[in-house]
Amino acid sequence: MSSLLRPFRWITSVSLAGLVLLAAVLAVASWRVSIAGPLPSDDPAQITGGDTEEGARTYQSRCTGCHSLDANRIGPRHRGVYGRVAGSLPDFDYSSALTQSDIVWNDETLNAWLINPEDLIPGQAMGFRLNDAQARADVIAYLRRESGK
Repeated sequence: MSSLLRPFRWITSVSLAGLVLLAAVLAVASWRVSIAGPLPSDDPAQITGGDTEEGARTYQSRCTGCHSLDANRIGPRHRGVYGRVAGSLPDFDYSSALTQSDIVWNDETLNAWLINPEDLIPGQAMGFRLNDAQARADVIAYLRRESGK
């Protein structure tokens, strides 16, 4: 090693150690996933048994910053959302993308919306995702119940 690079030789050892550590972490993560089985499905047909009580808790902790069941806030009220046409409440100012959609809120559309609203309705204004498949099923079951369905 040249004398100019000697003060920087730790970079090589740190980089090599970092790569070894990264490889070990990835190997363990891969092993754990293979033992745990497949990740929960995003297919609503495979997400069954939504728990309305758990959904109420998740809704309270994750959704009420912007939504309420009975009052419009940053987002529209949710009582009656299940079975409603997206963007159809007359007293809420929706994005034009939502009012121009022809989506009806049901298990499938609510699941897709909570996975990634922008994928379902490009140009919409909601910047929230609920990544856990069971939490989505629970919230959807709760919204269905609170909509009288």
